[in-house]
Amino acid sequence: MAIKRIVSNRNSIVVKKLREQKLRAGLPFMINVDELSSNQCYLEYPNGIIKLVSVVPTSRDINVIKELSPFEANNLRKRLKFSN
Repeated sequence: MAIKRIVSNRNSIVVKKLREQKLRAGLPFMINVDELSSNQCYLEYPNGIIKLVSVVPTSRDINVIKELSPFEANNLRKRLKFSN
């Protein structure tokens, strides 16, 4: 059990660093969560906007399903323990 916790904490740190690097570079950060279908994810942009998108596998196009409200975006960040 303790080993799983250590690995989980290490993965969390790596993801947070990668997120910071992407956003600082002006690139969107892809957020995958279990409750979304396999072709959906969130994209967080450097300006703080988060969009729910779906990927069309055959064309690799991205369709925006919804732009999260600031409240929804902050709740997602809190849930994932990302800072603003």
